[in-house]
Amino acid sequence: MSMSQTLIREKTSQAVKILQEIGLDCWITFTRESEICGDPSLVFLAPGHVTWHSAFVISAGGKKRAIVGLYDKKAIEDTGAYDAVDGYITGIKEPLQKLLQELNPRTIGINFSKTSEIGDGLTHGMYLTLHEILQEIGMEGRLVPAERLVSALRERKSPVEIEAIRKAIAVTEEIFEQVRKYIAPGRSEKEIARFMLDELKRRNLSPAWGQSTCPAVFTGPDTAQAHYSPTDRQAEPGHILNMDFGVRVDGYCSDMQRTFYLLQPGENQPPAEVRKGFETIVLAIEKARQAMRPGVQGVQIDRVAREIIIGAGYDEFPHALGHQVGRFAHDGTALLGPAWEKYGEKPFRLLEPGMVFTLEPRLTVPGRGVVTIEEMVVVTEAGAEFLSHPQKELWLIG
Repeated sequence: MSMSQTLIREKTSQAVKILQEIGLDCWITFTRESEICGDPSLVFLAPGHVTWHSAFVISAGGKKRAIVGLYDKKAIEDTGAYDAVDGYITGIKEPLQKLLQELNPRTIGINFSKTSEIGDGLTHGMYLTLHEILQEIGMEGRLVPAERLVSALRERKSPVEIEAIRKAIAVTEEIFEQVRKYIAPGRSEKEIARFMLDELKRRNLSPAWGQSTCPAVFTGPDTAQAHYSPTDRQAEPGHILNMDFGVRVDGYCSDMQRTFYLLQPGENQPPAEVRKGFETIVLAIEKARQAMRPGVQGVQIDRVAREIIIGAGYDEFPHALGHQVGRFAHDGTALLGPAWEKYGEKPFRLLEPGMVFTLEPRLTVPGRGVVTIEEMVVVTEAGAEFLSHPQKELWLIG
């Protein structure tokens, strides 16, 4: 059985349990021409793209059905995840109406959301189409947002998902170790990034996000700090150098950052202000991890790290402490972040077992650069465990 088929079996079974947990009778993922405008949840339901109008229907009673165009039927049957797969020729309306009349759900969850992008895969046109189909059988008033289900399904990582993330982390750590030997005074940010991308190419892997900023490399003071392409700026003795990098393995991502210091002539260790900055970041990450456990709001975890940074005399970092990682580097609804407008309700979501987060505080050492580390952790029943091997010592160059 392929990794994709295993994933679909795991996630469709998980969906039944979540439906029961949240009291939702039925969940429909309704999509078409998914390569153009596919639903984010489709990867958990089908092994590839679908062409014509397609409905993946899962009920709290355990029924799992798919209604798709005829030529998409076999691939979905091969997953072994569905009780039945109907392949239609003329149109989806009749078989979908028949199925819903059989199930007669009181509530039908569909994928729209004002607050979470992962739960907002149903286009407006497809909503109107589905509404018309259900209106003919008197069920249009039963439609409700499926955000709680979709969020939980995506956030609670199954065993095959965790294994893929671990593989991505392992490759990322390997390449960090290799670039550590490559970095030297006079090397530019672009040269360092190219070295890392060449290592990815050698492994026939792709970066976790667009390679214009993956890896992102920043050396010395007064850089863009994040979300910016490597430049011709050269690493120099006395610089702090940091990089943001991740890879995609088996459809799942890593997202990590590491910090280096280029020793100046006569130095055998970093200056005190650099050591203090690094130790503050390490402490903030560890204390935040220790505070993580199911049932805690993300805003509380962010506050732990933020107060350590501020208490050490630094400005607070201008972003969330950590985001979820999965199929994408930024993937999931719950967020370890402050109560800022741009984050909406995400920081107030409760942590759940199986969620994979980054922990990535940062601070600036004047005249030297930015210290930042980004680790990856998974929430467990009892707390949170590192998936990455945490950077505990500043990596010295020279």
